[in-house]
Amino acid sequence: MENPLISIRNLHKTYPGASQPSVDGLSLQVEKGAFFGLLGPNGAGKTTTVSILCGLCSFDSGEVAVNGLDVRRKIHFIKPLIGVVPQDIALYPELTADENLRFFGGMYPVPSHELNERIETYLEAFGLTSHRKKKTSRLSGGMKRQVNLIAALLHRPALLFLDEPTVGVDVHSRQVIIENLQSLHRNGMTVVYTSHDMKEAERLCTHVALMNHGRIICEGVPRRLISEASVSSLEELFIKKTL
Repeated sequence: MENPLISIRNLHKTYPGASQPSVDGLSLQVEKGAFFGLLGPNGAGKTTTVSILCGLCSFDSGEVAVNGLDVRRKIHFIKPLIGVVPQDIALYPELTADENLRFFGGMYPVPSHELNERIETYLEAFGLTSHRKKKTSRLSGGMKRQVNLIAALLHRPALLFLDEPTVGVDVHSRQVIIENLQSLHRNGMTVVYTSHDMKEAERLCTHVALMNHGRIICEGVPRRLISEASVSSLEELFIKKTL
């Protein structure tokens, strides 16, 4: 891969007081336009890796670059390029959905008329127009996750990071999130998605990396990995690789 959008080389991270590293010599590349799944069980190191890529977490050693920019020295240039959807809901519960989106959208240099148009477009795409004036605390868990996702999209990032975006949501909200992520990817956005749901990832991802104990145990195109391992699914592949 000549010019990867994300490049990680020999990354190490151990949290203070921990007996084992969260990330242990991880090397990884993500090409522009990929829907990339970073997959594995809880504690595999997925969230730590994404946090490092977003500049939210320091690391002990290694090289990490986004769009050719070193995350340690150039994070202020990287942040306008990325959208981040954390696993925990990052919204103000006493503000309405609309007020939350205007607050987070206002953090970026987006003209007010464009921000208004984008909010309208995304609320309609996610089926939330009729709920925009409700306080976030009164929205369902699935709706909160959708608003959380929209907040990360308002500045039109080239690269979107999602940490377990469908965990704990109802079936309808899960489908709405998945359909919108697929649409964003079709329209050119690079997506990096963490999950322990192998079935969902197999449906969504163009490329995957399976993680365990802070290391990559295999990576590639899902169908090819499944075929080469003579298994029927990513879930079976992961079990086979971690026995």
